[in-house]
Amino acid sequence: MIIDSHVHLKHGNVERTEYTPEQIVGYMDAAGVDRSVVFAMSTTTERSIEMAAKAAERYPGRLIPYVYALPSYERPVAELLAHALDDLGFRGMKIHAGECRLHPYIADPAFAVAHEYQAPVIVDLGGDISTATRLARDFPRAKLLMAHFGRYLCTDARLIESFITLAEEHDNVWLDASGVVLDWTIEQAVGRIGAERVLFGTDGPHPLPDQVRFIELAIRQIEMLDLTDEEKSLILGGNIARMLDLE
Repeated sequence: MIIDSHVHLKHGNVERTEYTPEQIVGYMDAAGVDRSVVFAMSTTTERSIEMAAKAAERYPGRLIPYVYALPSYERPVAELLAHALDDLGFRGMKIHAGECRLHPYIADPAFAVAHEYQAPVIVDLGGDISTATRLARDFPRAKLLMAHFGRYLCTDARLIESFITLAEEHDNVWLDASGVVLDWTIEQAVGRIGAERVLFGTDGPHPLPDQVRFIELAIRQIEMLDLTDEEKSLILGGNIARMLDLE
């Protein structure tokens, strides 16, 4: 089973591109992806809940909803996050440093909810290893999924090394391989923390001429690594299935 653990209903690109559940499932079917974790960003937490709930309702079992954690002056976001996880069947959260400063006085209430529910949180830190270290230390019951091995399309091997080291030191840290361009760092991570804490994701869809080819190449990236078939299977779906208790 192939599970994409990082898919956008609404992106953080300049256009703030949105994709319908029908589009996403169409790409999945063409590329051979069985399930996808979906969420919206560049919007309010409330609207992210509406979009992801609608997607999961339209394709139950195929699309797995996460809630977007965006602190707001308008209403207590922690209550919305708890409501999504507790009452609406959402399975995790997403938070992005590009839209929300992750200082303790701003973001910690959201991470406290993840800590309470032992929920996975896809955290895009933009390479901020000091904040990543603080979060791993302060919220040990939250499952922190470090997007892109620390930074999207990162070519700084030393920075990626620091995130792998963080995962070595904290067993509540997983590494999300979406947007990783230094393939060998994925092999390095598996050698140091085990395949069990590395996750496949595409960070898609992307506004490219061939969406399906983009997904196929992301899958192929994992399949071409110098890993065992069991390790590849864990990364491509087994790990997130176990984390979310998927049947």
